Amino acid sequence: MSVRVSVLPSPRCLFDAPVRILVAGLQPQQPVTLRASLVDEGGDLFQAHARYRAGSSGELDLSRSPALGGSYRGVEPMGLLWALQSKAPYKRLAKRNVLTPFRVDLGVYEGHGDGGRLLGKCTNERWFMGEGVKRISVREGRLKATLFLPPGPGPFPGLIDLYGSGGGLVEYRASLLASRGFVTLALAYMAFEDLPAMPEVLELDYFEEAVKFLQKQQKVKGTGIGVLGLSKGADLALSMATFLPGIKAAVSISGSGFNSFIPLRGNGFTLPAHPYDLGRMKISAESGLADFSDVLDDHKDPATWDCRIPLERSLAKFLFLSGLDDKNWKSDLYCRDAVKRLQLYGQEAEFCSYSGAGHLLEPPYLPLCQASIHKVLGMFVCWGGQWREHAEAQEDAWHRIQAFFWQHLMDSDIPKSKL
Repeated sequence: MSVRVSVLPSPRCLFDAPVRILVAGLQPQQPVTLRASLVDEGGDLFQAHARYRAGSSGELDLSRSPALGGSYRGVEPMGLLWALQSKAPYKRLAKRNVLTPFRVDLGVYEGHGDGGRLLGKCTNERWFMGEGVKRISVREGRLKATLFLPPGPGPFPGLIDLYGSGGGLVEYRASLLASRGFVTLALAYMAFEDLPAMPEVLELDYFEEAVKFLQKQQKVKGTGIGVLGLSKGADLALSMATFLPGIKAAVSISGSGFNSFIPLRGNGFTLPAHPYDLGRMKISAESGLADFSDVLDDHKDPATWDCRIPLERSLAKFLFLSGLDDKNWKSDLYCRDAVKRLQLYGQEAEFCSYSGAGHLLEPPYLPLCQASIHKVLGMFVCWGGQWREHAEAQEDAWHRIQAFFWQHLMDSDIPKSKL
């Protein structure tokens, strides 16, 4: 019998979908090495491998068979995905063009060494847009954005998706959320086209324009908009939920309850940036990585309180997510501070803190990026995180985010068909 590698239920799936990786046709107890490889859009190669021993019938099922070593150990059904790593240091796997998939080549090799003979292979196509999802470039008014529409008449919950201070127009999280039943607007606000890389001030009415644009979409349910953000995008999400009408729910990923780094100007007020001193930045002598975790002034100092986002005024619901191994800044501490402040005013907030998770909490199965180039700052920045713990956190956070928005934007639990 020839050796067969298969991916179930289908070799073609959404990137956030778990799959079963099976190998059949091996000899009983045969030692083999499974290898995964992916070439990103920049031509960088990401790889992972794990050593296994076939079962008594000559089969392997990664949902049951333990890895004996390699990129990970133990039973890790998706380990070959979340353990992908570039040989070049400090590379982040991120999808630029969501209209094409990432292709993950899976191969099973003889033995536990490096030079074993290839016994069988297959390819797993992992897409960021589901069947029937529409991608529409938005250049209306001042907006620089991309709108993603799920198939069908709706109405669907509407989301605005914000990434961090690296800037650009990041689409892959928004396209995946649209594939799960949300009308999603991926919004750029710095370092994109004519948007400055480091604005002197951010205008709240730009984000209000995005809210009004999304509210006009026929497929969006009219009960309120959700907003989620990562890092700098997280505090912008909280500010939108505080100062703008129509925001019903907000998710902060690795964020804080104060306005960070760039002043935010609203109608008749300016929220200053939390005071910071780049002189407190630490550069590792070994790696050359920048550690920003101490650059911000103490958030407990009353001198910093004018930069606090007055969340207690908001009628929105909040979900805070943070990693305890965040090396970029103290997001867990800052999230706890925001939750405590809400509770003092009699408001509830959901909060989940993940042991071993770093700053870049992404959709599931995107591998951990412990450090990478910050495009705006032009230096290599440490993000933190431990491989297995970070992967588990991303899976859990992804389900929490969707369930939270389904509950508060549609007044219902997450549909099982969307999981």
